[in-house]
Amino acid sequence: MSIGMKRGTVFLEEHQTAWEESARTVINDIQSALDGLNADVQHIGSTSVKSIKAKPIIDIAVAVNDLDEVIARNETLAERGIIFRFDERPEHLLYVKGDFEKDTRTHHIHVIPKGSEEWKNYLCFRDYLNEKLSIAKEYEALKLELCEKYGNDRNAYTDAKEDFIRRVTADARKKYADRY
Repeated sequence: MSIGMKRGTVFLEEHQTAWEESARTVINDIQSALDGLNADVQHIGSTSVKSIKAKPIIDIAVAVNDLDEVIARNETLAERGIIFRFDERPEHLLYVKGDFEKDTRTHHIHVIPKGSEEWKNYLCFRDYLNEKLSIAKEYEALKLELCEKYGNDRNAYTDAKEDFIRRVTADARKKYADRY
């Protein structure tokens, strides 16, 4: 089972059922830590798309009514190895899990407001790629090309995917207008 990647690097692996199992375990940990907050916790990102290669870092989105209530539980989350990193953007908290001594991350946990556009985008993009194999394979081809080009620059790799993600997310949001 290969989960985790040194910060800043990029490589892709074939989809693994271990990713789904790891996501479920961490989702259960998050739900336990956030008990009573009515959090919706979902596996997102490329590791949630069964037909494509992905970076072996599990992305999880957590939708809550009040981000401050999650921050108030940072100690409880840390007891489960889920560490608060920073307010990534307004209305977005980033938590990570991994082997910090080796500068390796296994999970990125994105905490965002329930019903937000970002929440809808995450879920629609995931669902669309799982449903549309040709689009998923197009995304995989782009990722492979960018991995070759930016293997030691994860920020450049991520930035170079943005146009594709925006375009596909717009299509997905039209298709799933009433889903989320």
